Amino acid sequence: MSKITAAMIMGAGMGLRMRPLTDDRPKPLVTVGGRTLIDHSIDRLVAAGVTRIVVNLHYRGEMLRAHLARRRDAEIIFSDESDKLLDTGGGVVKALPLLGPAPFFILNSDSIWVEGAIAALPAMIEEWNGSRMDGLLLLADMHTAMGYEGAGDFVLTANRRIGRARDHTGGPACAYPGVQIAHPRLFDDAPEGAFSTNLMWDRAIAKGRLFGTLLDGVWIHVGTPQSREEAEAYLRAPA
Repeated sequence: MSKITAAMIMGAGMGLRMRPLTDDRPKPLVTVGGRTLIDHSIDRLVAAGVTRIVVNLHYRGEMLRAHLARRRDAEIIFSDESDKLLDTGGGVVKALPLLGPAPFFILNSDSIWVEGAIAALPAMIEEWNGSRMDGLLLLADMHTAMGYEGAGDFVLTANRRIGRARDHTGGPACAYPGVQIAHPRLFDDAPEGAFSTNLMWDRAIAKGRLFGTLLDGVWIHVGTPQSREEAEAYLRAPA
């Protein structure tokens, strides 16, 4: 099993849909279950053996810097987007020199999940195969995706390759919880400036090099004040 020791957490969003909770803080510092969203992410990464984490910054980035200065269980490096937001793909491209040449995790900071018997990140590391994969996405069953308002993002084929849900009718659609392993080559020939990772995913799908794996557990998208309350209620409920 290959080790994956680097990760990026996407922390630069404006958190507009989370207002008024983000009027005085960036979205990664909104709390759920007594911990900030970004601490939930870091906890999962550290438990999976990640030792270096890059966090990109924009809105109220100084608050994120101050908060994360308290963590001692991983090296935390910042990729500053204060001058210009670069979207998901552009943000990763800017951070690539900080992440190194090996595969790395990318996590959205507004996702948390409750695991079943199989821990998600270690299972993804176990499944990762750099010779045939440029990316491996964690997917969630639509019946266990809380706070998700879409009709599904991807489908899994029999060989665990990924296709866009809109292009396939043969299998159940799955939600994307914002967790992936990426090889740096996924971003080869990326455009300059701001762009979405969707562009690179579509290129990898066309090459047959984007794969997926299902989450054993419940994914909670914490994107609005209402979904935060739903997450709090779920986490408080007896097991």
